[in-house]
Amino acid sequence: MRALILDHVDAAFREVQLERPMPKTGEVLVRIRASGVNPLDLKIRSGQAAHARHPFPAILGLDMAGIVEELGPGVSQFQHGDAVYGLTGGVGGVQGSLAEYAAVDARLLAKIPQVLSLREAAALPLVFITAWEGLVDRAAVQARQKVLIQGAGGVGHIAIQIARAFGAEVYATGSAGRHSDIERLGATAIDYRSSSVEGYVNDHTAGRGFDLIYDTVGGATLDACFQAVRRFGHVVSCLGWGTHALAPLSFRAATYSGVFTLLPLLTGEGRTHHGDIMREATRLVEGGQIRPRLDAEHFDFSSIAAAYGRIGQGRATGKVVIDVGN
Repeated sequence: MRALILDHVDAAFREVQLERPMPKTGEVLVRIRASGVNPLDLKIRSGQAAHARHPFPAILGLDMAGIVEELGPGVSQFQHGDAVYGLTGGVGGVQGSLAEYAAVDARLLAKIPQVLSLREAAALPLVFITAWEGLVDRAAVQARQKVLIQGAGGVGHIAIQIARAFGAEVYATGSAGRHSDIERLGATAIDYRSSSVEGYVNDHTAGRGFDLIYDTVGGATLDACFQAVRRFGHVVSCLGWGTHALAPLSFRAATYSGVFTLLPLLTGEGRTHHGDIMREATRLVEGGQIRPRLDAEHFDFSSIAAAYGRIGQGRATGKVVIDVGN
């Protein structure tokens, strides 16, 4: 099989021919058709993701969509020819999706919604799982709650749609240029540059605070969440890696939860639940409640450097996806 190898930190990708893997017990062999590229992939490549251990030489690629080619012993939930997707590798020494084939733990996979292309499917796993774990698993989002999504990028635009699917009243912060995108998703846009925390809390909650806040930005934005949450409310963050003062949260008797989406790949614990979450993604997509946002440019193995550059330079307008194989 063809694959892209990264020999060391900041190396150029190198196309090689490798032996096609054989599926072990509990695995399926997937012919990969599309590989989603996340900002985290760029950090892994540059050695700036200590939390995402992936020894070199390595095959990167966290998100995958493809076709089941072969079943390993003990796998009964899939059959040859099924179109599947998931967050399946690219960390923890697990082969990523920048290869024509991968032997994948079947627990991580779900069948792709029929309404999505393989490219669209490859754009969903990491961002959907991250958004779901925060909103549903940690915070138990409910109908009629006032939910604030801090940042409407990759995870944020999916979090908006999930919260809406649960019947919440959703608000999202973004620059003025992103307001139309936010509003098309059914959320009320808040310009974080022109409105203070006190200002948007007063404007949208009559000073009470938001029932649930999902932070996808970290740093000072997470500190702002502790000021914007209501009494007994809940703050969730997928980037809560800094040092923060908890007094504002404590004085509101509010709670905080962190999300670390990579744990099942790094530890093996929780892989079945990731497959369950991907089945929820399929259900919501087929119900017309979730739609991924793709970048318009097409890339393949020969243009992988341009794909990574497009993300690194901030020019991507949605998820960058690499076409794999034919």
